[in-house]
Amino acid sequence: MLGKLARQQDPNVLVGFDHADDAGVYQIAADQALVQTVDFFTPIVDDPYTFGQIAATNSLSDVYAMGGKPLTSLALVCFPEKADLEILERILAGGLSKMIEAGCTVIGGHSIRDEETKFGYSVTGMVHPKKVLANQGAKPGDTLVLTKALGTGVISTAIKKGKAEAAWIDAAVQSMTTLNKRAAEVITSSRAEKGRLASLGTTGFPRPGSGQADTRSHELSFTVNAMTDVTGFGLIGHLREMLLASGASAEVSAGRIPLLDGALECVRAGYLPGGLKNNRDFAECLVEYDENVPEDVRALLFDPQTAGGLLISTPESKTLLDALAQAGVETVEIGTIHPARKPTISIQQ
Repeated sequence: MLGKLARQQDPNVLVGFDHADDAGVYQIAADQALVQTVDFFTPIVDDPYTFGQIAATNSLSDVYAMGGKPLTSLALVCFPEKADLEILERILAGGLSKMIEAGCTVIGGHSIRDEETKFGYSVTGMVHPKKVLANQGAKPGDTLVLTKALGTGVISTAIKKGKAEAAWIDAAVQSMTTLNKRAAEVITSSRAEKGRLASLGTTGFPRPGSGQADTRSHELSFTVNAMTDVTGFGLIGHLREMLLASGASAEVSAGRIPLLDGALECVRAGYLPGGLKNNRDFAECLVEYDENVPEDVRALLFDPQTAGGLLISTPESKTLLDALAQAGVETVEIGTIHPARKPTISIQQ
């Protein structure tokens, strides 16, 4: 609908809504730009504290996807008039815990009475104007890298129906409450030093499983040409936006895409969120499948994700994967970028 409105001519807008990017970017000084985003939704898990954590993680993700650092946030609350206020307190406490982890200060918010609970944040971050990571810029020869498994949408639907197994819920919650902070810090540290991540030890990232900073010295140089996070439009929807903005196409290996425990079982049982069907109706016209790609996997490519991972287009995937692994971020190569052609997205097994 925004596309139907008159464009405001403001040279300080570095990223607007023209390419359906993750957040807006507005320059305020030669070396400073604001990153602004907003997101809120209804509960997708039963526990109020966990719901607050998920909502905060999801809201922060768009700032990380632009290469920014979250600074401040405003809480957005819709809550029933006669509901137990202790539930709202737990939601707010869960959200605050993730904002503290992100180093993002909650400075206020707004609430209204509503029959259905909704919660989220408007988040403002900072980024250098010349170091913005948009969904535009993917180049032929790049590798596509993904940092989280798919399946939160179908598992959340199973939770609402009371059909999700405990292990599925645990895996989905772990994913939805994991900030994209570490991955973003690795990427922005490299860009801050013009592509050279001189020493991961100086960033204070812990060695996986140790709880201690990795003091080993590494010389890792890589480039990131485009980045987005995988959220409500699903993997294919967000990849579509990247490809159209970049004037490119992609080949994706379905067999390499990580899936959450229980995701396939949920699809086979018919626990499909409305958003998955909408995403598929909208974007599948640009997709061509190898006949060996199973139908349940095809469906999950359109699954709307909450607080999903980063989708990165890079010409130096091995070095980037090494750097992310050293920071404790699980990452996998899922495809390659090609010149614009039809189909826009080719899905191979």
